[in-house]
Amino acid sequence: MSTHLAPAPVRHSIVVHAPIAHAFKVFTEEFGSFKPREHNMLAVPIAETVFEPRVGGHIYDRGVDGSECRWARLLAYEPPNRVLLSWDISPQWQVEADHDKTSEWEVRFTAETENRTRVEIEHRNLERHGEGWEGVRDGVAGDQGWPLYLQRFHDLFSRQGA
Repeated sequence: MSTHLAPAPVRHSIVVHAPIAHAFKVFTEEFGSFKPREHNMLAVPIAETVFEPRVGGHIYDRGVDGSECRWARLLAYEPPNRVLLSWDISPQWQVEADHDKTSEWEVRFTAETENRTRVEIEHRNLERHGEGWEGVRDGVAGDQGWPLYLQRFHDLFSRQGA
């Protein structure tokens, strides 16, 4: 009898110099300002990335031609502490319509001081993607994955002087 162990989640974190409520607001309301535009599954350039701030909402890219790519669903929305989202992107880097074959990523916000917030991303249940799930893990864990998103998010606060 063999035991199947789920792969370890991918975890990354960063500290921003902002109160927790402001960090949460910037992450959810300005997601498109730090998501790399080159992370694009549309056939045209991205005009905007939309984060719908409610359970049942989506994150989607809207192309310059009006086309849309819905690549995440909001499973939990708990300001200013956490959001839980699906990762509806297959190992072939295409939208995954079968929700049983999607992983999830949680973003937690923890106040370290009044003006410092730790932002942690945990991407888990990667094995749900099926064959090739390791490519999803390597993509989100690598330099062009969550570390890039978090660094660009951090950089927003440097530019704002917050």
